[in-house]
Amino acid sequence: MAYAINDSCISCGACAPECPVDAISQGDAQYVINEDTCIDCGSCAGVCPVGAPEQQ
Repeated sequence: MAYAINDSCISCGACAPECPVDAISQGDAQYVINEDTCIDCGSCAGVCPVGAPEQQ
């Protein structure tokens, strides 16, 4: 299962450099995770200050 970023994202960008497969990018309103690329490692969730990345 891939991770997705919920609406609590504050667009701080802490998650993006932690992703080993570059699945995270800045979207229109917040960061987004490409679920086809995500390897479900949870690195993004571990650094997010608001817990926005969650498993789907």
